[in-house]
Amino acid sequence: MSVPIPPSDRGPGRLEQLGPYVHRSREHWAELANALPSPLSEETLERMRGLGDPTSMQDVVQVYQPLTRLLSLHFRHRGNLYRATNAFLNLDVKRTPFVIGIAGSVAVGKSTTARLLTELLRNWPDHPNVELVTTDGFLHPNAELIRRGIMHRKGFPESYDRRALLRFVMDVKSGRPEVSAPVYSHLTYDIVPDERLVVRSPDIVVIEGLNVLQPARVHRDGTAEVTLSDFFDFSVYVDADSEDIRTWYLERFMSLRETAFRDPRSYFGRYAQMSEDAAMRQAADIWDTINGPNLALNIRPTRTRATAILRKGSNHEVKWVRIRKI
Repeated sequence: MSVPIPPSDRGPGRLEQLGPYVHRSREHWAELANALPSPLSEETLERMRGLGDPTSMQDVVQVYQPLTRLLSLHFRHRGNLYRATNAFLNLDVKRTPFVIGIAGSVAVGKSTTARLLTELLRNWPDHPNVELVTTDGFLHPNAELIRRGIMHRKGFPESYDRRALLRFVMDVKSGRPEVSAPVYSHLTYDIVPDERLVVRSPDIVVIEGLNVLQPARVHRDGTAEVTLSDFFDFSVYVDADSEDIRTWYLERFMSLRETAFRDPRSYFGRYAQMSEDAAMRQAADIWDTINGPNLALNIRPTRTRATAILRKGSNHEVKWVRIRKI
């Protein structure tokens, strides 16, 4: 079910009062930053950006810093609840990590968002241990996708080892001191054999991926499975118009054709050998048959499950923010 967008940013109208989200324009949202300087350097921001992503220092200050301040409120008050619950139940157990989910389409900039939030969270005064994990590592290896006949649906929910991903997050949320995840290579377009990302006693874990807000599957007998988002303390959906995302995807594909695709190890090396027109047609076909349908059928329907929605305009700038009411 979609949530109607308030017709203006002039104040809390009737739709905002009755809907599940508080809606703020970029200008109103930026006021929450109180003109604080960014803790990031230009060099760090350059490292955080995805290919072709024009996120600026102004975006960091006006959009992402207010979001991390809101996250700090959730984190601190979750700690208060932890202490009160321990006292009430007469327990002496360690606080479990605060888990943040970041969702959105291919090419919308969710990876940049995840990296920026991770870096900003690490710069909190108490310098928490923050780990970033992408769900790409839980894709089935290409050989398994080929065996199942779903290589053409890579990125769709069924292309992931959902049990392994859920087990990973459950282990993190249960407070295990050390949990590991598989590693994915965008260069070879496959899982890296015998390599693991090890997460050790984090305070905060950021989990980024296309389908992290998928609802639970319901069995024929009416029972529902536990799902990944059940373990999230906060979630962000990075949104934009479908045509804008398609344009960004094509631009990124053509940029990669001149850079990473030329690496001899690249799975996509064949595209670097094509003419520009042929490569553009190939990129459009990939979007129209795989990434576009996945966005429409599986990713965008999860948008209203997020705690926060960041809506981008055609220039990649966040135009408005919605925060779920508490």
